[in-house]
Amino acid sequence: MSIKSNRLTQTEYQENFTDIHPPFETADAALVEANRCLFCYDPPCMKLCPTSINVPKFIKQIATENLKGSAHTIFSSNIMGAGCSKVCPVEKLCEGACVYNMMHETPIHIAKLQRYSTEIAMKNKWQLFERKPATGKRVAIVGAGPSGLSCAHTLSREGIDVTIYEKESKGGGLMTYGIAAYKVTPEFCEDEVNYITSIGGIDIKYNQELGKNISIEELQRNYDAVYLAFGVGLARQLDIAGEHLEGVEDAIKFIYELRNNDYSKIAIGDKVAVIGMGMTAIDAATQAKRLGASDVTLVYRRTQDEMPCTEHELNIAKLDGCKIIWLAAPKEIKGDNGKVSQLVCDVMKLGEPDASGRRSPLVSGETFTLDVDMVIKAAGQMPFESLVNSNSFENNKGKLIINDKATTNQTGIFAGGDCVNGGKEVVDAVQAGKDGAHAILKYVLGAAYVEEPKSTFNN
Repeated sequence: MSIKSNRLTQTEYQENFTDIHPPFETADAALVEANRCLFCYDPPCMKLCPTSINVPKFIKQIATENLKGSAHTIFSSNIMGAGCSKVCPVEKLCEGACVYNMMHETPIHIAKLQRYSTEIAMKNKWQLFERKPATGKRVAIVGAGPSGLSCAHTLSREGIDVTIYEKESKGGGLMTYGIAAYKVTPEFCEDEVNYITSIGGIDIKYNQELGKNISIEELQRNYDAVYLAFGVGLARQLDIAGEHLEGVEDAIKFIYELRNNDYSKIAIGDKVAVIGMGMTAIDAATQAKRLGASDVTLVYRRTQDEMPCTEHELNIAKLDGCKIIWLAAPKEIKGDNGKVSQLVCDVMKLGEPDASGRRSPLVSGETFTLDVDMVIKAAGQMPFESLVNSNSFENNKGKLIINDKATTNQTGIFAGGDCVNGGKEVVDAVQAGKDGAHAILKYVLGAAYVEEPKSTFNN
């Protein structure tokens, strides 16, 4: 067993990391799928979309070959509609609510249709929104992820000049740095960021980190309002012996490196254990297998009924050949010559529900050992608690506390996305950005700002 890079041929890497959800091959295929839609009067698919995309309307527009109208309908509710069509867990959102499920038929491929019209819009650089005249108001946003970009675009449409401060060298946040490469490529993420900012009035300053290169006080002095969207990113540690041996990696760092380098340069073990069962754990496990690991095992302390990932995501890991051990928790990592050689796990049993509502895992007293040469930790992410506390924000263990969907305890400072909710879906972050923008517009424009009413679907 050993950890090494360049395990596969370039052809194998390309095949392993190709688009897991390919688009419609022809316009006719999209039209056929669009015409399957029943165009429900009270659409459940729309109700389960956190950004309230008018699904029947945009599908009807595809069916009538009005692609600009379809893209506009989507982007009006979700400016990252193209990216969300690739990464959203639609099986528990819009497609999971499709009425065809009740008839035991295949639901409408909503995400695929959404991807169809939005990618055409991006490819052709259709500017579907007209920016209002400049108001003279300036807003600073910390973080160029989904929440920050959504907030920025909504503000810019209303004539607000926006400056985004981003600690990384690229925008997109989780989309760019934290999602499996076979779901969305870094190139697509860059195109999406460029498309969003093409409306004008949005300036992104890269390699600018809050608390290091910029301060809250500086932003308050120079801008009319501030929106915090710096997400989460600190990997939760296991706090067990051997955690710092060579071969133990954080899933966040592992995926980050994979997103920023050629696949052949990513070192991977022969026998890999992944700790956790969230979406990040699944992404780490499947990508480890696709990088050439011969054996990948997901270790989770609860059962399938309590897992945070969706069954669809779990099936991706299974199809890739990943193994799963339920009711197991890491107890100790052993090594030889400073390198990982074994993972010792406690066998768990379930007790009463804990604060999360899931049955809490309890140590049974039994253990087992896995021979491994790499351990990837995906036990969750923690908020930037020290950053939040150092700036006197009201918070709950590092998660910013807001009122009225976006207002912090400090005047003129708003927040949303993962830094508030602790980590949800990309689409939730997009909606939080919209909520933040509307709160900011009311704050900086006062009675002059009137939020446009939501459109209703018309057959």
